[in-house]
Amino acid sequence: MKWLTSAFAALALALTSPAAADGVEVDLELVLMVDVSRSMTERELEIQRRGYAAALQSEAVYQAVQSGLLQSVAMTYIEWAGTQEVIVDWRVLQTRDDLAAFADTLTSQFNPALRRTSISEAILFGAERINNNIYSGLRQVIDISGDGPNNQGRGVIEARDAVLAQGIVINGLPLLTREGLGQDWHLDRLDLYYENCVIGGPGSFVIPVLEWDDFAEAVRRKLVLEMVSNPAPEQLIQAQVVERDPTDCLIGEKIWQDRRRYWDLP
Repeated sequence: MKWLTSAFAALALALTSPAAADGVEVDLELVLMVDVSRSMTERELEIQRRGYAAALQSEAVYQAVQSGLLQSVAMTYIEWAGTQEVIVDWRVLQTRDDLAAFADTLTSQFNPALRRTSISEAILFGAERINNNIYSGLRQVIDISGDGPNNQGRGVIEARDAVLAQGIVINGLPLLTREGLGQDWHLDRLDLYYENCVIGGPGSFVIPVLEWDDFAEAVRRKLVLEMVSNPAPEQLIQAQVVERDPTDCLIGEKIWQDRRRYWDLP
């Protein structure tokens, strides 16, 4: 029975050791929340996957990973609409091969679009993934992209403030492109909506995408800003003219109600 006693002692030591209690240390825990709502076309969904894959394999992103104290980033890729789906679960990125393997997984298959747009539930889901993983990051960041304002679930301000209170930073990649069904749901100056209603925390930023041809470069820039050891100060890149009030954090819900009345939906 001595071996059994020793085994229990070793297990108890492992469970109470700092490494087990604190998790695997990394420079950054990064959740990529990518919009696949009904307003997105199949072409747009593929552009997003391939854009992230291209950015991850760039030299700039590799150097950003290497810039950290631990030279280690834990990252997961999640697609969201009214619900969420984990496409690539948590992986540690340290080498070029790690980045390439993550990119290959993204482009191995493409899924159909989901429905509605719940930025609030996506943010809360991202925070849950951070809180329940095995990693202990020096920083925690949720990066959320989307082509419209929140129109389902809890209020976006409520969700954002709850996540920021946990010390998690939220960055935004608003898609101001116009294609397919998305034209009916677009909010001009969606970048300002993201700045006022979605992002927050030290060094948080918004990088709007105006044309799909610019998507991969915008993602590369975003990932570098998030991964470098000294994040940039809060910033917003200007884009487009104002037609609706982009500072109204309930504008998405109002647009949805307008569309329901127009289509005479229940």
